[in-house]
Amino acid sequence: MGAGLAENKTRLQAISDRLDALYEFDREPVPPHKFQSGWNFLSLFIGEHIAGTEFVIGSMFVLHGVSAKDLILGLLLGNLLAVLSWTLICAPIAVQVRLTLYWYLRKIGGPGITFIYNIANAFLYCILAGAMISVAATAIGLAFGVDTPALTAKFPTGPGWVMITLGTGMVVTVVAILGFEKLAQFSSVCAPWMIMIFFVGAIAVLPKIGEFHNASELWQLAQTKIWTGVPIEGKEKLGFWHICFFAWFCNLAMHVDLSDLAVFRYARKSSYGLYSAFGMFPGHFMAWLASGVMVAAIGLKMAPGSMAMNAAGLAGAAAVVIAGWTTANPTLYRAGLALQTITPNWPRWLVTLVIGILTTILSMFPFFFMRLLDFVAIYGLILMPIGAVVFAEHWIVPKLGMQRLRAESRGWFISFAVTATWALTLLACWFMPFHLFFRWLPGYFIALILYLILTSIESKLRPAISKGEVAK
Repeated sequence: MGAGLAENKTRLQAISDRLDALYEFDREPVPPHKFQSGWNFLSLFIGEHIAGTEFVIGSMFVLHGVSAKDLILGLLLGNLLAVLSWTLICAPIAVQVRLTLYWYLRKIGGPGITFIYNIANAFLYCILAGAMISVAATAIGLAFGVDTPALTAKFPTGPGWVMITLGTGMVVTVVAILGFEKLAQFSSVCAPWMIMIFFVGAIAVLPKIGEFHNASELWQLAQTKIWTGVPIEGKEKLGFWHICFFAWFCNLAMHVDLSDLAVFRYARKSSYGLYSAFGMFPGHFMAWLASGVMVAAIGLKMAPGSMAMNAAGLAGAAAVVIAGWTTANPTLYRAGLALQTITPNWPRWLVTLVIGILTTILSMFPFFFMRLLDFVAIYGLILMPIGAVVFAEHWIVPKLGMQRLRAESRGWFISFAVTATWALTLLACWFMPFHLFFRWLPGYFIALILYLILTSIESKLRPAISKGEVAK
């Protein structure tokens, strides 16, 4: 018996050692020999942004009464701004520091603010990944005859739904544990097929909505039967600027808020930010249009699994599942990296496993994906001030002749300038008389100005508490 226990212990240790070997440079710069090709970034962006949630978001535009013209023009401009944000804001910082946001923030604001930020960030990522798992689960539930949540549902609808979300979450967690390269490989296999399902599915159901024989009649059909400009009961009407800003900020946490430093630290050069276009325009343009067509074809009933099944049969249902996985995987990966900086004795795989369990539990509650538009806006808004702080610290502070990375060099546990900037900016955003979608942009400039003022005061009044002071 003792020999058997010893053998099992040896096997478990071997598995643990292999998982520990999946090192992702959590606390140090990525070395040059680990830089990734542009193809991996292209695959990752396509896989992540042609997602199960596109079935929800594109449908919601129809339910909120967006007109066809406002939708197309708003998406074109908003997605362009998103690509430029990755290319001009996020990627240049990433290729210079080669660190995750979480570890770079620790140098700027100290371990105290990093602890608070990473808990908030990881929890918000868990909700986002959980929404994607929920969307995938709706398709699986349809295939197995399990009741899936209705548009107004908030809580789990039964044991069948719970079991499906558990199984889906398990797959997502395992792939996220494997790291960046495996994420990219997973996406590269799935992405081309998912693009085709969205496109072909929308074409297939168009005749169910109405007849057309040329481009002019198709445009008329789109305006009168799909994006009519009239919201359903209980939904507010959205217009051009709502769509433009939503397309721009739906990934605010990744580009302007700089969470994708975790991804672009592997890039050979900052121009790799342009690869985000391969996610934005197939995913956040074509797929959103396609899902709008699909929801119109089933009588405006927002159910991703049913929409895809109606459009493309079992292949459509499978696409919902795979699309949910390919987006939840990198989201969980980022969440694991976020908590890694506050669990220094835990390997990344163990942190990601714990995050995966929490995410799977959240995915059982359909409330999160049914209110996805609002959640995405709130998520980006909460993290936005920290993105402004890091941008200011990296680019503006040196030009003003101030020392960089003071928390690290002076031994501060927490930077009061960073903390106050975060809190005061969110307070200002709370009282803004604008729509939720618009608040982040003025808030970003408020955060920039606040931080520069407060950090100038703090650097003069607060001395170093460590031995010596390293000039930065």
